[in-house]
Amino acid sequence: MTLLHVESLVAGYVPGIDILQGTTMDLEAGDLVAVIGANGAGKSTLARTIFGLVPVRSGTIHFQGQNITGQPPERLVTLGVSYVPQSANVFPSLTIAENLEMGAFRNSSNLVRRQQRIYDLFPILGKRRQQAAGTLSGGERQMLAMGKALMMEPQLLILDEPSAALSPILVQDIFRLIQQIHAQGTTILLVEQNARKALAIAQKGYVMDGGKERFSGSGTELLHHPQVVELYLGKRS
Repeated sequence: MTLLHVESLVAGYVPGIDILQGTTMDLEAGDLVAVIGANGAGKSTLARTIFGLVPVRSGTIHFQGQNITGQPPERLVTLGVSYVPQSANVFPSLTIAENLEMGAFRNSSNLVRRQQRIYDLFPILGKRRQQAAGTLSGGERQMLAMGKALMMEPQLLILDEPSAALSPILVQDIFRLIQQIHAQGTTILLVEQNARKALAIAQKGYVMDGGKERFSGSGTELLHHPQVVELYLGKRS
């Protein structure tokens, strides 16, 4: 079943300048889809546009068959879409527990059960639940940001550059956790600069270039596509 369908999407931050220039993509329920590409290709803009943070000039976005084009983020959260931005994604002055409570502000039923699910997924957060988020490491903050987004038990989780600025060891941890979240049944749209790692765990991938998708296929296919390797993946380290 198609969960998310993006059709010929044109969008931008300021009038007259379009960052997305006709992007089309699909996510099936249960997918883990990676969006990769060079800096400035429109990856993060796509994520923000789907979540209602960037004005749509033309094209449509459908979620579960419903037209959500231009809907505000608070409406999308209610419908089952959560988004984790690259930065400024936690409340630094609040504790871990309070951040998770804020993640459930649209629906606070079964709050304790949902918090415990996050603590089971991210044990370090459970151990430090009364610690202020502003004192956490970069990797711990990213875990908290994902946990906060999962508090509404979304059907679609949009992750925008979750491995950015993390050490190689923490990058491994974050990708392992993304796979674990996906295995628990959450559909994931992963926008990621670490192209090889993203495609390695993705069932499907899209390569963005110039504001639209240039290549698409399974993660494995794109990892071995000669042009994708040459233009976007480079040599293995």
